[in-house]
Amino acid sequence: MRSLVRGLLALGVLLALVFGLPASPASAHGTLAMSNPVNGATVAAPLGSVELYFTEKVRDDAYFAVTAPDGGRVDNGWEHASPRPLDKPVTEYFMENGKFEPREYKTGFPARVRIAHLPATGEYKVEYRSTASDGDQVHGTVTFKYTGPTTPAPAGWAPPGSATTPAKTDDNGGGINWLAWAGGAAGLALVAAAVVVWRRRGSPLPRLARIPVAPVAVGGVVVALIGGYALGRATVAKPAQAPAPVAMTGAGPHQHGGGDGGTASVDALGTAVSDQGYTIQPVRRSQPKGSTVDYTFRIVGADKQPATRYSVVHDKPLHLVVVGRGLTGFQHLHPTMAPDGLWSVPLTLPEAGAYRVFADFTLDSPATPLVLGVDHFVPGDTTTAELPAPQTIVEAKPFLVSMEGDAKPGATTPVLFRVARSAPGPVTLERYLGSYGHLVVLREGDLGYVHVHPDPELTDGAIRFNVSLPGAARYRAFLEFQVDGKVHRAEFTLDPS
Repeated sequence: MRSLVRGLLALGVLLALVFGLPASPASAHGTLAMSNPVNGATVAAPLGSVELYFTEKVRDDAYFAVTAPDGGRVDNGWEHASPRPLDKPVTEYFMENGKFEPREYKTGFPARVRIAHLPATGEYKVEYRSTASDGDQVHGTVTFKYTGPTTPAPAGWAPPGSATTPAKTDDNGGGINWLAWAGGAAGLALVAAAVVVWRRRGSPLPRLARIPVAPVAVGGVVVALIGGYALGRATVAKPAQAPAPVAMTGAGPHQHGGGDGGTASVDALGTAVSDQGYTIQPVRRSQPKGSTVDYTFRIVGADKQPATRYSVVHDKPLHLVVVGRGLTGFQHLHPTMAPDGLWSVPLTLPEAGAYRVFADFTLDSPATPLVLGVDHFVPGDTTTAELPAPQTIVEAKPFLVSMEGDAKPGATTPVLFRVARSAPGPVTLERYLGSYGHLVVLREGDLGYVHVHPDPELTDGAIRFNVSLPGAARYRAFLEFQVDGKVHRAEFTLDPS
């Protein structure tokens, strides 16, 4: 009896180890870092999509659903969007040399989930489910409250069907093969029964007959359970191989930190010449007033070598924004790069003064979106002027552009722009650099840079942006749009303080 008790206690300990420890340490990444609208936000204007930013690009077979307050689906497919810096870095922990070491993710990889219509006011739920590059499951829900007008469903649109129910999984994302466990248990029962019968009937082998039954049975249980567990893990259908992560590479298990769905603070960009090991190096820092010169520069890495591999974002590998320190003289240029990494673009500055030059780009492999800023000077007498007072309608001849929505510091809110002719007549907005509009917002004083992206489609004829302002200050917003093949610009003053 003592041997049986000891055997059962040992079995309990071993079972706790077998079942209590995962087959592999927690290792999923690709967590949600932020969302637009932010989780729990209140949205007053119609929106055509929701953007979810993950720390790695989600797989093409990821699942997304948007549910209206009445429980019906209103999503209309999803697409990958351009990477961008996260409002707040996300930290994940990797096992290195036997201990967890933090690694910081600064890049968000968005999945843009299109919304067909908004049938009611109330809470909308955005569900996401995918498999990370290490094979573990990433899933969760983001919610927002909608208080604006209802919108009709597009002609011919039908709600998507319900998602396929996933197979039951254990904590590590692997299916539990209960058939293998049952087989192991059955084998155990047969072994134990044979030993008992053999002992009772006697054996021609006296030494073997003296072997205690309890330890043999306990050992058999442990072997069968471990074998069944291993067999169950080995026979589960594994998920399809995911693409390698592009935000950060590194092997080994890790745990999650951060990733709260977008409640992070918002930071301005472009206030430094260096970021994440890369520096903008202009060949010249000044030019004569009114002259046209070739403005040339390189983006140099920590290894002192020029970067030469860029991702195409908005149809261009790099966008150059030039603006005076007084937030005047805005220009949006597209330089070309030589094979040695030297960028060049003609630049004319008609007024004397100090300027800020922003390089907005995304490096390739791994994808690293950056905005670097550097000063540029035009010698001569300068004049300063106050920013125009905030207005909701401004003139961009021959158009009038109206702004709807209030940008708020530390939050993400929808802002819409409508374009109408000063004289009667229709306006047909055209795509420019892949979008119906481009918006650059600059903060007064340090010229903190806020580049926001529009929804892929117009919202009731308006260009819609999700705008995040990094603090209570005054800003100048520069909207570019195209009509009849020509690009126009409207400028607004924002004063959320």
